[in-house]
Amino acid sequence: MNKISVNKSGLEVLLLGNEAIARGALEAGVRVATGYPGTPSTEIIEALAEVSEEMGIYVEWSTNEKIALEVAMGASMCGLRSLAAMKHVGLNVAMDPFMSSAYTGAIGGLIIVSADDPSCHSSQNEQDNRLAGLHALIPVMEPYSPGEAKEIVKEAFDFSEKHETPVILRTTTRVSHSRGNVRLGNIEVRASKGHFEKNVKRWVLIPSNARVRRGLLLEKWDDIKRDLSHFKYNRFEDHESDETIIASGIAYGYVKEAVRALGLEEKVNILKISTPVPLPEKLVGECLESSKRVLVVEELEPVVEFQVKKLAFELGLNCSIYGKNIVPRQGELNSDIVVDVLRAFFKSNLKATATPVDLPKKPIIPPRPPVLCPGCPHRATFYALKRAVGILKLKPVYTGDIGCYTLGVLPPYEMTDTTICMGASIGLANGLSKFQENPVIAFIGDSTFFHSGIPSLINAVYNDSPMLVVIMDNRTTAMTGHQPHPGTGVRADGSTTASIRIEDLAKACGVDYVYTIDPFNLEDSTNTFRKALKTLIDYKKPIVVVSRRECVLITVSRARREGRRLPKFRVDVDKCTGCSVCTRIFGCPAISIVEEKAVIDDTLCTGCGVCLQVCPYKAIYEVEA
Repeated sequence: MNKISVNKSGLEVLLLGNEAIARGALEAGVRVATGYPGTPSTEIIEALAEVSEEMGIYVEWSTNEKIALEVAMGASMCGLRSLAAMKHVGLNVAMDPFMSSAYTGAIGGLIIVSADDPSCHSSQNEQDNRLAGLHALIPVMEPYSPGEAKEIVKEAFDFSEKHETPVILRTTTRVSHSRGNVRLGNIEVRASKGHFEKNVKRWVLIPSNARVRRGLLLEKWDDIKRDLSHFKYNRFEDHESDETIIASGIAYGYVKEAVRALGLEEKVNILKISTPVPLPEKLVGECLESSKRVLVVEELEPVVEFQVKKLAFELGLNCSIYGKNIVPRQGELNSDIVVDVLRAFFKSNLKATATPVDLPKKPIIPPRPPVLCPGCPHRATFYALKRAVGILKLKPVYTGDIGCYTLGVLPPYEMTDTTICMGASIGLANGLSKFQENPVIAFIGDSTFFHSGIPSLINAVYNDSPMLVVIMDNRTTAMTGHQPHPGTGVRADGSTTASIRIEDLAKACGVDYVYTIDPFNLEDSTNTFRKALKTLIDYKKPIVVVSRRECVLITVSRARREGRRLPKFRVDVDKCTGCSVCTRIFGCPAISIVEEKAVIDDTLCTGCGVCLQVCPYKAIYEVEA
């Protein structure tokens, strides 16, 4: 049985933060969970999908985050507790329904998980979505540990229904991807079908209705502020000091470690904030009244700091408030950084009496850039296209997108000139193709094409924007861990469904020339790219090439499960000239040059066989089983 579905109250288990969120949703009686894969949020939906049949809940990977939120909103309108999970930039995609959800409110509890990514571990930007809560007037709850995450999810569902409002659960990478002990509670089982009660004045946001709902929202916001002053996960640790540290989310954990390391445990007050938006004003006001100096510690933006300073001004309090003037505004915090922050706050040379975290020091490891896996079909796609471009002596502009293929920016390919956000490769190509002379080639993955590439392709057809769109179909959402999408014929729970063909969609969008290649057939792929590029020059309208080959990690995993041996290859040292085409131009990480000869590493090679076609001297051969 899956750990998150064990129905044994009081049992303590070790869970990933995202698994703890999923468990909290189950204990709260969630009936619907939706999302789009995005690190660091992905495991929430994966964990719920794994137990969906057992628990009788509906779980889906939606086409994009906007749709995910809309599905969850629809379920909430029917009285069902619902959760929509996404990474921080995914909320940008969902912003339209998100803003309106504050006006319509919720019937069944509605939780929107925003997994923020300080330090951009797997994202194109840092973004603090607590600000989205302030913008929309949607309350934000922020746990500091996996165990608290599970409990706050339950509180969030209750709070959502009490105030008929969506609630943002804001996590960060460290909360989502750390593990901690979680004490299980009872799983609540609720009805899986609800009832939609028509209410035009609430659900139909025409201007006359929206203006009324806005007034009601502002009244509700005042009620929410008052209620959050009694939220049990906000806590004031009073040591009768006139100096106080206010910490939000995971920053509270770092503060506790730093205070312990500096021997300040009984010398400074700590106000733990789990509801940064809106601030629990009554609780914070009482804290400020007893303090002369206050330090606000939070990751990224000064969301709590801004509200604390505003409240102090309104209350006429004469206390000094510090925050982003000494706390970094960029990147993740950690206990070592917070130790330095506390030293600056106390303006002393406090010496640590203990290490903030009882972990061994990290060894110094030389930096290693990310690389496409050995046998990755994207490498062969880049190689074949680069050959075609070279033969035709073209100088294209390459627009990239979000996925494994973004690594095309690195040597030896250097075939990515832009990467902005999901679906932007075709969108940017619409502009670049019209306002400069070089041909434009847009790369986009299969899942990303379904997510947000289709409208941009329609725009290209509608406005006669000349571009070559290369849709790199590796039959999965690979970068986030191989989640299904509408082209795979598989749903989140593993059940089979219709597989939507990308070629059919491209033709339905109005693209006249749609080609399909197997990138592992280099000769055919190169010739197809040459043909497509020649046609583009004369045709001056969008052309699509679908490069289809399954992600090699799936291929290898299947072979191992079935007990099949992968092909093995060797280098004939008598034929090898050490030209390094296989390493320097093709860039396969399973091949290296040793003593001026190519060598294939069996532990890395996945048996794709493309190197046989790449080698100009036919020095590589397959070893018989």
